[in-house]
This record gives sequence, C-alpha cells and structure tokens, in this order.
Amino acid sequence: MASNFSLRTLMIFALAFSLALQGTLGAIECEDLKHDTCSFAVSSAGKRCVLEKHVKRSGEEAYTCKTSEIDADKLKDHIETNECIKACGLERKCLGISSDSLLESRFTQKLCSPQCYQNCPNVVDLYFNLAAGEGVFLPKLCEVQGANARRGMAELRSSGIVAPGPVHSVQFEASAPINPVEFTIEPAAAPSFPPY
Repeated sequence: MASNFSLRTLMIFALAFSLALQGTLGAIECEDLKHDTCSFAVSSAGKRCVLEKHVKRSGEEAYTCKTSEIDADKLKDHIETNECIKACGLERKCLGISSDSLLESRFTQKLCSPQCYQNCPNVVDLYFNLAAGEGVFLPKLCEVQGANARRGMAELRSSGIVAPGPVHSVQFEASAPINPVEFTIEPAAAPSFPPY
C-alpha cells in the first residue's frame, strides 16, 4: 500500500512538473535574455527586444536586454538564428534599432541578398518598417541598391510623396497664388513570407 501511495504521488508530481515546464518553455521575455541573444529577438508579447549598454560607477560596461515598444509583424517568441545574423550583415551586440544602416551600401547589399531577404522574414520585417518610417519602400531600395545604394536611398526619399503643409495662399510679386494640392496616400504593406 505504501508503494501504491508513493507511485501515485510521483505521478502527480511528474504531471505537475511537466505542466509547469510547458508554461515556461517558448515564452520569451526580453529582460531574461542574455546580451548574445537579445538583439533581433521578439518576446512572447510580440515586442522587439533591444540591447542597451550601461556604464557602472566603476567604469565597467554592462549590457541589459529590454522590451521595446516596437511590434513585430505576426511574430512572437523568436530569437534570430546565427545564419540570419550573418547573412543579413548584422551583429549580435547591436545596440538599439536604427534606420541609419540603410544608408550603408554594404549593409543594404547583404539585407537585399537572397540569403537574407528570402530566408529571414524577422529581419526583413524590421528593416521594412524602419525604411517605411523614413519614407522609403524597402523592395524599391533593394531594386536600386548595388554600387549606388546611398544615392538610391536619397533618390527614393526625395521622390516620395510628402504631405502638404499648412493651407496658405501666398502672393508673390507678379505671380499667382499658390494653392495646396491634395494627396491620397496608401500605407505600404510589408512583404509576405511563408510561416516558419
């Protein structure tokens, strides 16, 4: 009878342990990630993780992973693979998220390469949204990239539709009034990728 009780207790303990383990696996919290897995990760809430550097009073540098306010499109619980980090020209110790790298032709070539663009939807979604925030359509930037990626980015930015300013009718000497023009702007959709 004692062995029956211990076997039943052991089974209940094993069941409770497996349920608790299932609840913790797959749930990524940015604050729990180490600095070598933080950048380009997405939390279980669908927020992007960012690596931040702090300098302690002793002068020693410390890295912490934080949850950003940036949403990942249709992606949760994801830590970017080393293959994508390499193929897209990224670094694991990337601090913060910025669109500045889109002006660097070497980075843009790697981002637009088939190895990155077709196989790393998390990275492409991130940079698609960063480019859109700058008024640039990433697929178009990839089309014009190459030797003149910086020039292509500048041309794309300067040829984009800009929202009109305040409505004023200004009179210049010997000229007609300038009237505002109305534009209808549709948001660009991110490229779709097959699910993981």
